[in-house]
Amino acid sequence: MKSIVLASAVAALLVLSGCGDKDPQVDANDGAVAEQAAPAKSASSVKAPTSSNTETAAEYMARIEKELKTIYFDFDKFNIKADMQANLSTDASVAKSSASKFQLKLEGNCDEWGSDEYNFALGLKRAESVKKALVAEGVDANRISMVSFGESNPTCTDKTKECWAENRRVDFKLLP
Repeated sequence: MKSIVLASAVAALLVLSGCGDKDPQVDANDGAVAEQAAPAKSASSVKAPTSSNTETAAEYMARIEKELKTIYFDFDKFNIKADMQANLSTDASVAKSSASKFQLKLEGNCDEWGSDEYNFALGLKRAESVKKALVAEGVDANRISMVSFGESNPTCTDKTKECWAENRRVDFKLLP
């Protein structure tokens, strides 16, 4: 009887002395996992270096984002294919020149094959391999953050091999 009372008292103390005074931290990255955020700058601190003052910082960022090329992967793979090396070199040169004032966000994506957990992990591995390649080409690692959308962000929804291949990718986004 004494051991039951003692065990109950210890359990009550553990429950009541927990970390109840700490606020939980919520990650608001639209259902994505494993975002590793780099230090952010305010949008007003980034000015569009153009000859005319008509282009806003957001328009400048959108224009540069169009120069960044998507990296595609083979089924169930996260190594960068030989035919994607040219895209990666282009992305590295853009990141070091016109996008040098911005943070880079790498978004790993997968096709619909495999479990959700597997695809989130594979998307993160794809983003990590692109990050390593960019760093090897001289891009500062502190400017790069990664996120995996798994299969939740498809660009194509047809049930064909060609469509699935379009969804196995890493996209680039610029952050101020």
